[in-house]
Amino acid sequence: MAEAAVRCLRDGRLDGEHAPSLAVASTLQCGPLAARAMLHLAAAVASNAAAEKAQARGLVIVAFDRSPEVYLDFMRRRGLDPNALNRCVRILDCYSDPIGWKQKIRSQQQQESDAGLCSANKDNVTIFRNVKDLDKLMCSTIDLGRGFAGEGKIYFSIAVDSISSMLRRASVSSISSFLSNLRSHDQISSMFWLIHSDLHEPKFSRAFECLSTMVASLEPAVVDSVHEEEIPGNISFLEENYSKAKFYLRLKRRNGRVKHLYEELHVEGNDVRFVSAPSVSTEVNQSLLPKVQFNLELSEKERRKGEPIHIYDGRRSLPEAQRDSNLTASALLDEVKFPKSAAPKGEIHYIRDSDDEQPDSDEDPDDDLDI
Repeated sequence: MAEAAVRCLRDGRLDGEHAPSLAVASTLQCGPLAARAMLHLAAAVASNAAAEKAQARGLVIVAFDRSPEVYLDFMRRRGLDPNALNRCVRILDCYSDPIGWKQKIRSQQQQESDAGLCSANKDNVTIFRNVKDLDKLMCSTIDLGRGFAGEGKIYFSIAVDSISSMLRRASVSSISSFLSNLRSHDQISSMFWLIHSDLHEPKFSRAFECLSTMVASLEPAVVDSVHEEEIPGNISFLEENYSKAKFYLRLKRRNGRVKHLYEELHVEGNDVRFVSAPSVSTEVNQSLLPKVQFNLELSEKERRKGEPIHIYDGRRSLPEAQRDSNLTASALLDEVKFPKSAAPKGEIHYIRDSDDEQPDSDEDPDDDLDI
């Protein structure tokens, strides 16, 4: 469930561990809904920080795909007042001028007017103009997080929207190092990011999933890529997929267990809702059970009869075991003739490979080796 992921992001890290992280994997079909899911997560993390219910004192958003105003407007509609936004939200704007072209081609007066685009929340937004330099990007992100007010050690959360945009100008290894270094930083409480899986090779998406402790996958509610057939309610499958999606969540526990959850994501206007659906954890767990050749529990028939339990050892087929059930150990011993004065003893019989071999040779068997 989305709330389970929000709780993990809210609780933050433990001493000696990396920060918990959530990877939101989506496809182009669910692109608009994935953007709403990121807005929902960002607003939830910021609200918990503003209410002092989280380990983090604030949220730093590294925005590649959307303008900072999109995040700020969504959080205002979620009830965050301007004071809370100024106190708990910082946005590193990699969207307005990602590689510094606007700064180069405009005059000083135009640059000042560009700064006025975020004048309403200029304390929240910092424009970043060199997204190819990931080392500088990481330092700028951490510097923004250190600006949150508070007593003692300052923790903060980070949202990256999105990894797919970063891959346009940086390599997979450099972005993986960027995320790993942030997760291991002692002031970062939690992280979450968005990636459009169908834009990249599967191995790239899996590489970023391995860096996360939680993976959320968004899939279309209705799949029909060939015929635009109508579904009940006279709503086309395309319109249905723009308002609803399947939301799968996989959580990796600290004890090594993996939990699978499933919800439906609904978008109604500016509102984002997660509707509970039957969990798939039981079905997944059953499929992961090892297939063995014997039962670990008694059947109802065996419990009623109370007969001795015969364990199949894998050396004989079951029909053979049933046919030989009348052959008891005493009968086997009767067939072997032992002297009356001697008890049965074990013996070792040695058979030479050939007649040329000396029976009691004292020669070193390694003498013929050229060492």
